[in-house]
Amino acid sequence: MKTTAAPAIPLWLKLAYTAFMAVLIPVYWYHYGPTNFLYFCDVALLLTLAGVWLESPLLISLPAVGILLPQALWCVDYFVQLCGVRLTGMTAYMFDAQRPLFLRSLSLFHGWLPFLVLFLVFRLGYDKRALKGWTSTAGGLCLVAYFWLPQAGAKLADPNLPRNVNYVFGMDDARPQTWMSPELYLVAWLALLIMVVFVPTHFLLKKLCPTPEQAAAKRA
Repeated sequence: MKTTAAPAIPLWLKLAYTAFMAVLIPVYWYHYGPTNFLYFCDVALLLTLAGVWLESPLLISLPAVGILLPQALWCVDYFVQLCGVRLTGMTAYMFDAQRPLFLRSLSLFHGWLPFLVLFLVFRLGYDKRALKGWTSTAGGLCLVAYFWLPQAGAKLADPNLPRNVNYVFGMDDARPQTWMSPELYLVAWLALLIMVVFVPTHFLLKKLCPTPEQAAAKRA
């Protein structure tokens, strides 16, 4: 008798993650507006939501390539700033008393999302198409942020609206970088992301994680 393979991802995890997103999406939309969902980390949240229900190796592998290292930097920056030291400024908003505590607490997903994504990649397998897919996605998101969204330090009627999305004007939302011209910085930033973040993460995941075929065979 042929048996049906068990789901790769437990139902409780799918429901718990969906419940979190059901809270985060409307709260973020209300406080930050729709452009907030153009951040890499928020795109990763949405891809992961689709990936857990579809159990798609590609949809889970895309955020794995893109966010594992940046989220590690976010965590370091946050804990360093907790100790009273300013590192990059990327988590300064977490200490902004003008923002509700509950709103800021939702952003703590940066600390656990990388571990969830890693777990899912090991369960579903790493799809090597993720490098090309995420690189294209990230490039598009950065171009949109650079040409059409407010730059770092922009004075907005609503101070909660996103500025400097994906750090295309520097690491600090309060002021643009002054090391080089904005155009050169954008090119250098994209090159840095690809060569220092995406490519090394791709090869590490490719080496350590099973392929989708191997993961499926293991579950069978």
